[in-house]
Amino acid sequence: MSQNSWEPTPDSSSADRTVPMNQQQVAASAAGTSNQDDPTTAFAAQQAPAAGAYAYAGATSGAAYTGDYAAPAGQPEHNKGKHATRTVLAAAAIAALVGGGIGGGVVAATSTGAASSITTTSSGTTIVNNTDSVNAVTAAAANATPSTVTIAATSSNASGSGSGVILDAEGHILTNTHVVTLDGATANAAIEVQLADGSVRSATVVGTDPTSDLAVIKLDSTSGLTLTPATLGDSDALNVGDTTVAIGAPLGLSNTVTTGIVSNLVRTIEVASSAADESTTDSGSGTTDPFGSSPFQFEIPGQQSQSTSSSSTIAINVIQTDAAVNPGNSGGALINSNGEVIGINVAIASTDSSSTSTSGNIGVGFAIPINYAKRVAQEIIDNGSATHGMLGATVSTSPANNDSSEAFGDGALIQEVTSGGSAAAAGLKSGDVVTAVDGRSISEAIELTAAVRQAAAGDTVTLTVERNGSTQQVTVTLGDAANS
Repeated sequence: MSQNSWEPTPDSSSADRTVPMNQQQVAASAAGTSNQDDPTTAFAAQQAPAAGAYAYAGATSGAAYTGDYAAPAGQPEHNKGKHATRTVLAAAAIAALVGGGIGGGVVAATSTGAASSITTTSSGTTIVNNTDSVNAVTAAAANATPSTVTIAATSSNASGSGSGVILDAEGHILTNTHVVTLDGATANAAIEVQLADGSVRSATVVGTDPTSDLAVIKLDSTSGLTLTPATLGDSDALNVGDTTVAIGAPLGLSNTVTTGIVSNLVRTIEVASSAADESTTDSGSGTTDPFGSSPFQFEIPGQQSQSTSSSSTIAINVIQTDAAVNPGNSGGALINSNGEVIGINVAIASTDSSSTSTSGNIGVGFAIPINYAKRVAQEIIDNGSATHGMLGATVSTSPANNDSSEAFGDGALIQEVTSGGSAAAAGLKSGDVVTAVDGRSISEAIELTAAVRQAAAGDTVTLTVERNGSTQQVTVTLGDAANS
């Protein structure tokens, strides 16, 4: 079986359908200064370093940040094939600083893999040239683009860019933790935000949640701005095949719109994250598994792949889409045909295992469901941090076909129950196999980890459990992952 790894690419696959941003004109409501005459601003110009082929082409230098982050989900990914190796690349755009600033272009890969420099500008409006050909995507993009921003993060030795979604008129913006921490390299990056009309404001991190890879920032000033909060949809109401539209700044190209469909609604990925606390393991997940231990990883093109020995792993339930998602889309909106945000773009997939390869996007992108993101964002705004559930049991994947399968799982096998924990209080025992959480099918241990972490501490969930040939429903009140 060929190895799979997750890397970005500027090349469009047959599944990638890009919609130009000359759509119905959206009134520019932000009247603030754009700082375009200031050569020190991260938005004066954007250029990736020679070390790589993307705006996210260079690794941040310096040691990874090891501050007080929330506890991650730590179960290794269980491969669908024993010899398959899979990694995920965060769809942010991190670049090492060159000469103390960001230069005048964005590096893009050619079809031969070589890098070429292109200069880019961002239009402040979206325009429709032919009103007779307006379609649902045109209208959705026009509605949602004013609510999507480009984010630049800068530290003393690195910089990066990503996207974000405006939550309210006070200036709260939802994005990814790996965007504002430069993939875990710093906890105090300088943040600048460019609105859809080109206006630029500084921002401050309100809180990060590495367990979900979500973060909230807030504009330092909204004076002179009329912000357009995004309309948040219902990710639980989605169907496979529904139209999806990704909006963000791939490769630093602000206000870019791509379209596709919902490819899968029950996908779980596991990613290595240096932003998460590597000293904490997830007691809701097993440490051994017959399906292998190679996890999905955040991996920066042009640099060495991150080792799971130096970073923690987080398990996330995601929406899979074939809308083109590239480095720089991280934190941006995945919307439906009504212009409602249904997910926050977080990662992409590629079949090439080389960390220096420029073959990337193949129409397999991932977004955090907005219903999950809404909860996390609101808790961060209210309390500065978010909570996550903990089961209090060690689990591994239960092989299918009466334990004979080496490729497919048939549930999460409870190996050990923590005394005094939630699982013990609910009567779960070693040898039980969890096959569903609140009706969502569980075939591998990572899926149980993600489902438990997606719930808030103190939430009650119903587990479908097989024990000695019988099936029963078990109600569990989850503990707090912060106490693990």
